Amino acid sequence: MSRICILGGGFGGLYTALQLAQLPWTVQPEIILIDRHDRFVFSPLLYELITGELETWEIAPTFSELLTGTGIEFVQGNVTAVDIVNSQVSVINSLLPTQVLNFRYDRLVLAIGGETPIDLVPGALEYAIPFKTLANAQRLQLRLHQLEQSKPEKIRVCIAGAGSSGVELACKISDRLQGVGRVRLVDRNQTILTNSPISNRLAAERSLASRDIWTDLSTSVERIDDGEITLNYLNGTDTLPVDIVMWTVGSNLSKLARSLNLPQSSGRGQILTEPTLQVKGHNQIFALGDIAECRDASGQILPATAQVAFQQAQYCARNVWASLNQHPLTNFTYLALGEFISLGIDNAAMSVFGRFGLEGMPANIARRLAYLLRMPTLSHQVKVGFNWVSRPLLDLVRGGGTHHKGNR
Repeated sequence: MSRICILGGGFGGLYTALQLAQLPWTVQPEIILIDRHDRFVFSPLLYELITGELETWEIAPTFSELLTGTGIEFVQGNVTAVDIVNSQVSVINSLLPTQVLNFRYDRLVLAIGGETPIDLVPGALEYAIPFKTLANAQRLQLRLHQLEQSKPEKIRVCIAGAGSSGVELACKISDRLQGVGRVRLVDRNQTILTNSPISNRLAAERSLASRDIWTDLSTSVERIDDGEITLNYLNGTDTLPVDIVMWTVGSNLSKLARSLNLPQSSGRGQILTEPTLQVKGHNQIFALGDIAECRDASGQILPATAQVAFQQAQYCARNVWASLNQHPLTNFTYLALGEFISLGIDNAAMSVFGRFGLEGMPANIARRLAYLLRMPTLSHQVKVGFNWVSRPLLDLVRGGGTHHKGNR
C-alpha cells in the first residue's frame, strides 16, 4: 500500500487530502494529514469573529470532524525533520510531546503555510498582534473585551498594513467599537489595496471614509511601545497613544520550510516547482500554497492567497494520483476568478474577473454564498448554511435583536 504524507492542514493541504480520498484508486493508499493545530481555519472569514457575525465552529471546524468517514488519518504534531534521502517525516506528537513519530512516504505534499513577520520593527514582537490564525483572533477578542469592560472614552487601534487584511480589520473593528473606536490604518504605499482591482479599492476608500478611519499612507511604523506607536511620515515622526496595534504586514516562510534541502527561489526562498506542482528535481514531492513559488501562464508569480491554494489542491491531488498510477500529469492553470473584500458588518465589495464590481449587501451575500460553497465538506456546508439561514429568524422570534454582539 502506498503512503501519501501531507504537511499542513490549510487550504492547500486539507483540500488536497479530501480530493485524494475521492479519486478512483485501485488500491486505496494511506493518506496522512499532519498539522500542529487541531482545527482547520477558513481564513477569509476570520474577520467575522471580531463582530460576532460568525461563531468559531463555523469557520474553524476540527480536523476530526471534517475527516470523519474519509479514510484520511490526521496526526496533530510539529514536524521536526524531513529526510528527503530516506523519504521520511519526523513528527513530535502534540498529545504525547515525548513521542516522536516517523512516517515513511511514497509521495510527500508540502503545504506548510506562511507566518506573519512580527519582528520587523522594535517592540512589534512584544506589543503587536498579527491576524493570521484562530489564536490571533482570540487574542484580539480578549483585548477588545478587556478594553470595552473598562468603559473608556476612546479605544485607539492602529493597524499596520493597508492590504486586504488591514482594510477588512479596520472596518470590522470600527463597526464593533462604533462611537468609542478611533481606528488608524498605516501603510508605506501611496494607496490602499495596491494589489486589488480598482473597483474594490474605491469601495474600500468610501467605507473607510464613512467610518472616519484615519488612513496614513506613505507612512511606516518606526517602533511600538507599551501604549504608544511611533510613525515615520514623509516630513518627520510622531508618537501617538494606542491601545491595540494590529500587524498585517507581509508573510514569511516557516523555519521548517526554510530548512528544507530543496531548490528555492532567490526572492522569498520559496520552493521551486514544475508546472505540475512537483518540486524541481524531486518527482515524488509536491508543493503548493505559501511554500511554493507558482507562476501563471504569463510567468507572473501568483500571490499566496486562499484562492490560489484552493485551485492548486485540485491539480495537486490529481497529479499525485496520476504519478502513482502511471498516468500523465497535468500542468497547473490558474484562473483568477475575482476578489471579495469584507467592509464591515453585512457589507462587502467584489470584483469578478477584474472587470465587474459590486458592493454593499448584494456583494456581502455573494461573498457568503461563494465561501459557503468552498467550505471543505458537504456536511459542514449544510450545518453552516442552515445556521446562517435560521439565525436571523431566531433573532426575530426572540424580539428582533441583532445577532452582532461583537464579543461572543
